[in-house]
Amino acid sequence: MTRTRKGSTGRIAFVGAGPGDPGLLTRRAHEALVTADHVVHDRNVPEPLLAAIRAEADPECQFSPAEGAPGDVAKVLLSAARSGLRAVHLVGGDPMAHDTVLKEVQAVARTAVPFEVVPGIGQAAGVATYAGVPLPGVRVTADVDDVQSVDFESIAAAVARGSSALAVDAGDLAAVRDGLLAAGVDPATPVSITGDGTGETQYSSASSVDSMVAAALGFAGRVVLCLGAGVAQREKLGWWENRPLYGWKVLVPRTKEQAGAMSERLRAYGAIPCEVPTIAVEPPRTPAQMERAIKGLVDGRYAWTVFTSVNAVRAVWEKFAEHGLDARHFGGVKVACIGEATAEAVRGFGIVPELVPTGEQSSEGLLAEFSPHDEVLDPVGRVLLPRADIATETLAAGLTELGWEVDDVTAYRTVRAAPPPADIRDAIKSGGFDAVLFTSSSTVRNLVGIAGKPHARTVVAVIGPKTADTAVEFGLRVDVQPAHASVPDLVEALASYAVELREKLAAMPAKQRRGSKVQGPTALRFR
Repeated sequence: MTRTRKGSTGRIAFVGAGPGDPGLLTRRAHEALVTADHVVHDRNVPEPLLAAIRAEADPECQFSPAEGAPGDVAKVLLSAARSGLRAVHLVGGDPMAHDTVLKEVQAVARTAVPFEVVPGIGQAAGVATYAGVPLPGVRVTADVDDVQSVDFESIAAAVARGSSALAVDAGDLAAVRDGLLAAGVDPATPVSITGDGTGETQYSSASSVDSMVAAALGFAGRVVLCLGAGVAQREKLGWWENRPLYGWKVLVPRTKEQAGAMSERLRAYGAIPCEVPTIAVEPPRTPAQMERAIKGLVDGRYAWTVFTSVNAVRAVWEKFAEHGLDARHFGGVKVACIGEATAEAVRGFGIVPELVPTGEQSSEGLLAEFSPHDEVLDPVGRVLLPRADIATETLAAGLTELGWEVDDVTAYRTVRAAPPPADIRDAIKSGGFDAVLFTSSSTVRNLVGIAGKPHARTVVAVIGPKTADTAVEFGLRVDVQPAHASVPDLVEALASYAVELREKLAAMPAKQRRGSKVQGPTALRFR
């Protein structure tokens, strides 16, 4: 069912999705998609890209696949536009690189409906760059929809003088090979074949023209062929597939809100993160304690507020919002944060913390830098400590030893999350994940409780010593622990570990590699 915008004029946009990676959408393409009312998408637009668009688009935006001849698709777009809607045809690569889309543009141009064409990076050229195959000098790139229309003579001439790249359906590779050979391309001409171009599981294989069909066995959907001298540089320049964690499936046992930053960092290193919440955050059973604490903050009862987690910050600000309070009502109260992530959450509400440990970001690290209470300099000698119901006594006891009175308040409860789906549980126990990142002792306890113990081949990375102790207590082998307890350092440490594995395996004789107990995608590439 379509919506009608009363009094508005509809428009049509033909938008290039680029080669597949959502990050390669142009700003203009992104704007057209998130403001669209109806998106018609081609089958060669990858699902991850569609999912990213759906997440940002208007909730009422209609998505439908492009079906039928160009005239049929044009009718759908025109019908939507004449109803006052903003219609988009989302096309893989660049719109004008496809004959069928060009026919749609021509059909729309014959009407009075306004339209635009938003260019995108061509699939052939974009994937070649991600595969590390340069295309300098004389070159031909083409996103092929119909093999029968390919000018193989031009491609042969380009390969003889430079390089060429073609985006084709995997099922058409035999016809492409025959066309190249018939046009006089040397059968020994080097070829690289790349599947899932610019995607999380992009994979390239090298071959020659005469054997490229066998080399592409198992490839499906759209693939990109690169031909010519540039293929020889793929091993050195293939940056996308050579990232430290490329292809690693990494388990992130955190809530979706907390996992975002970690998952983004993992993706930057090439990993495929899987977020599994192990903890659910709930309000305290009795709110009276927090109510008194908020009143005390406003009334000047506290000299310091010590935040130990982002959840604690969120809990206090939610209470502030309930009472119509804001950052101004924190005036005169100094703020300490146990770690940089917590400090960033505090800054997000317009307050700059007075104290964040410069050394170890833990209770001990904070206590080492926290000033003792001085009756002359500190007329108010009370500290508010809002935190989880299961928090340890280390911090409260340490502040008391420093002479402060501590109101240790339950700001939120942490409860074990529901078990993940059966396939995730099976993957955890059978070694389906290459690594798991633990950011607290509770994530270790709860993951084991709801899903079972990770397989022995899974690389275990922990954020700090306490988390390491808990992991060992549960029978896990700790492989990675950063020198500095933070999420960025934890991901960086895992990436460094993967590089070390790769270097060790590369130095091994072939027989040793096959017998090595080193696990993960890094190891598999050398076997």
